[in-house]
Amino acid sequence: MTPRHDTAKSLKITALPVADAAKVLASAYGRRVTEEQVREVAEAGGLIAPDGTINLLEYTAYLVRELAHGSD
Repeated sequence: MTPRHDTAKSLKITALPVADAAKVLASAYGRRVTEEQVREVAEAGGLIAPDGTINLLEYTAYLVRELAHGSD
């Protein structure tokens, strides 16, 4: 059996365009997450790569660090 190739592009969590990251986060969170919200956080954390993508793992780690520092 040959592997099925979907027409949808595959996502690379280590290099997601901000718009795609917002869609993934919204789906995971079950609420609306806008591209602007993701970009604001990513810019604050210096997480946007030169090609305009973000690493979703680094983004999540940044949010966890921010949350931990805010709980002091």
